[in-house]
This record gives sequence, structure tokens and C-alpha cells, in this order.
Amino acid sequence: MGTATFKGGIHPYEGKDLSKDKPTTVLMPKGDMVFPMAQHIGKPAMPLVSKGDYVRMGQKIGEADGMVSANIISSVSGTVKAVEPRMTVSGAMVLSVIIENDNNYSAIEGLGEQRDYTKLSKSEIRDIIKEAGLVGLGGAAFPTHVKLTPKDDNKIDYVIVNAAECEPYLTSDYRMLMEEPEKIASGLKIELSLFPNAKGIIAIEDNKPDAIIKMQEVVKNEPRIEVKALKTKYPQGGERWLISACTGRRINSSLLPLNVGCIVNNVDTIISIHMAVAESTPLMRRIVTVTGDAVKDPRNFIVKTGTNFSELIEAAGGFTREPEKIISGGPMMGQALYSLDIPVTKTSSAILAYGRDRAAKMQPAACIRCGRCVEACPSRIVPQKLYEYSIRFDGESFEKYNGMECCDCGCCTFVCPAKLNLNQSFKEMRASILNNRKK
Repeated sequence: MGTATFKGGIHPYEGKDLSKDKPTTVLMPKGDMVFPMAQHIGKPAMPLVSKGDYVRMGQKIGEADGMVSANIISSVSGTVKAVEPRMTVSGAMVLSVIIENDNNYSAIEGLGEQRDYTKLSKSEIRDIIKEAGLVGLGGAAFPTHVKLTPKDDNKIDYVIVNAAECEPYLTSDYRMLMEEPEKIASGLKIELSLFPNAKGIIAIEDNKPDAIIKMQEVVKNEPRIEVKALKTKYPQGGERWLISACTGRRINSSLLPLNVGCIVNNVDTIISIHMAVAESTPLMRRIVTVTGDAVKDPRNFIVKTGTNFSELIEAAGGFTREPEKIISGGPMMGQALYSLDIPVTKTSSAILAYGRDRAAKMQPAACIRCGRCVEACPSRIVPQKLYEYSIRFDGESFEKYNGMECCDCGCCTFVCPAKLNLNQSFKEMRASILNNRKK
């Protein structure tokens, strides 16, 4: 069905059958709620509450600090127990607001009220999205109000909904396509109202034919919206490759989608735009896939931000055996965890638990110059050469051979028969180069 794609990429085991056919389950939290002030790219939010304060559901408890920042909203009502550093997925200790949930869910005035977006001005829509604390929910967590405020609205030609969901095991976007297609269409129409010359594209990999048919039916009378089937291949959902497949336009590490007239948003971001603008509901929940061969009942949960990861595992029936590896996110771009005592944030997409960690038992060997990494790389760079420069800390050569174009997809590491830590080495080298630039 899908022919639109890009050069390179891989076809890893999908693992989606574990959870994709089970309806999402609403999970209500049990313990204290933890809200880190850094859940987005840019400066952390500034806490607006102190120990002892009473907070209502939907209340702003952290205020954006600067243009590239985002508000933090409480998903429950209760009393602030502390404002102190707490651990997040990255292992960093981040200043957080801890709220003792009173389980009453007393809401702020107007929460959930229906609103007609067609009667709102562009500036009003953008202000609503900013106040709601929306960020990109596909991983980057870039503040949405900034993304939706280009210098010239008329120069945006495409608004793309990234529904590819190419990362193995993850199925939350698929479940939303099947369960909330009207909200996706509404969120896209709200976004298109900001850009008079833009066409809307809902891009879905062709391993989800039922979702493609459902979305086509929902938008059949929308002349500005098209559903586009993409070839199933990782990392088809990467922003660069998605734009290339959908529009033929290309960007690199020095360009933003805005530079080629495109805006890209994840499925859940689009739904969150609908909820904020049309339902007066700020961002205070995530759809999280809990899956893997060590999970008893893999499925997707609608969960309030601030909920402890361990409660998600418990709701999925616990572990069938002690997992050798637990990952926050997908297997290709997620982060390995050594504790489940961390909160669900705006960037939480999945918890993946493996009974066996095959990668840990594979010892790296010498590169045999097979070229598989070059063939798989969607950025069309030469991982083999970049690895040599990385282990020699040769930043000048790394940049000369386009190492900054690496997109962290991990395709090279996946196909490498020598099991070299290619992507990890590139990530560390790029971080070092960027730090030196700042200095």
C-alpha cells in the first residue's frame, strides 16, 4: 500500500502484536504525584507553589521560564508535600513539585468546558496552547506554542501528523488512531486554521491498514487533509525522513522543518491540541505502552502525569519473570532504567521490559568493513569512519565527515555484525562538540 519512503533504514522485529489489539485502559494513580519542572527542551519551569499549598487539578504549578520553556500542570488535587529534586528517566535529579493526591480531583474553574475554536483568533489559540503546557509528545518535547509561531504563517505549506510509529513495540499512536480519530482530525483542523496556505497530511505506515482506512473515512470530507500511506521501515517516523517521504523536501541538522515550509506533530500532540483548544483541558496525561516479554499483560494506559512508573507495571499484571533490562521508550531510541521509582512525564511514551538482554551478552569485535552500517544509515553518512574518529576523540574529522548529521536512530548499531557501540559513540562525540561550541 505504502510507497513513500527514504533510502536506508532497517526492518527490526516489530513486537507490536503484544499490545496493539487491546483497548487503552484508564489508570488512576495511588501514591504521591511527582512533577519535575524540566519536561521539555529549553529552560525548566519555575515552581509556582510551596510546601503546604493546596492544588487543584488543572492548576499551573510551574511557569515557563523564557520563550523556549513550558508550563507544568497538576493532574490531581491535593497538598504540596515538598518542592525538591527527584530522579527522572535520564538519572538526573530535577527540581520537582510533590503532591499528596487527595483522590478528589477537585478541578479549576472551567476545566473540560467545550469551546468553539472557529470563534477564536490565531493569537488566542496560540495562547491557549502555551498556557496548556503543550510540548511535542513524540520524543523531542519542543514547546508546541513556539513551533506553531513561525515568522510568516503564509509560508507554511504542510502540516504533517506523524502517525508512522516506526519504533518497535510502541502502539500508543495506533490505539489513538483507532479510538480517537475524530480528535486527531479536530486537532489537525485547529492547527490548519493557523496556516491558510497549508495542506494537512496524516502519515501512517502501511502495517496499520485498518488505521489508514479509519482515518480516511473520518477526513473524507476535508479537502485540506490527506491520509498518506508510508512504507513500513525504521526510522520512517524520524522528522527528516517523514518530511522527505511526504513532500519530497529535505532538511539536515542545520535546518528546521519550518525552513522548508513544514510543521510536524505527533499523534498525541495533535490530540492534546484538540483537548486544550476545544475541551479546555491542559496537558496532564500521557498514553503509555507497557510491554515486553517480561510483562504479564502488555497494553496501553491513559495515565496522569506524575504517576510512578511502578504503578504502571503493577497495572499491567507485574512481571512474569525478573527482567534483565527495562527501557523507557522503545528499543531503538529509549533509555535503559535501573529504577522504576520515577514519574511519568510529558516525554514518557513506553516502558519496555525484556526477560533476556541479548545485547549485554554480545562482546564487541573488530570492524570487518562489511558496509552494512553505510547501507542502513538514513542520513547517508559513513558510520565506520565516524566510529574511528569518535574513539580517537577527533572532533575535527568527525565534523568534516558529517558526523553532526547523525540522527541517533541506532540503525548502524542494530546491523553491525561486530556489535560495536556506534550510536553511543556518536552521541557522546556530538555532545562534546556542541559543548565546545558553547564555550
